[in-house]
Amino acid sequence: MAILESSEIYVETIYILSLESDTVRAKDISNYMEVTRPSVSRALNVLRDKGLIKNTGNGIIQLTEGGIILAKHIYERKLLITRHFIELGVDEDTAKDDARRIERFLSDTTFNAIRASLIRKGA
Repeated sequence: MAILESSEIYVETIYILSLESDTVRAKDISNYMEVTRPSVSRALNVLRDKGLIKNTGNGIIQLTEGGIILAKHIYERKLLITRHFIELGVDEDTAKDDARRIERFLSDTTFNAIRASLIRKGA
């Protein structure tokens, strides 16, 4: 399923917030991403239409099984790419920012090579 980069960012944000708290609400997403509530509302409607999130009541947002799979995929790629950049000597903030920018455009082949390299090094 092809989705926009902005939708991927929202899915990942919901995932990260759900790791930190049992409840995720639109206001939490808005605060975390530093975007307006109307922007969050529009994005959540898109994610709901794509079957990536569901509302469980009281404004609580949860990822669906498909949303969790996508979020974990995105999150893992960013973490490993960030770690690789740090190992190359890039400072952490720059590594995180660059990983966020390029994660979406890396082929699975390149990503798997980075992962294999980190595993070989024991990182």
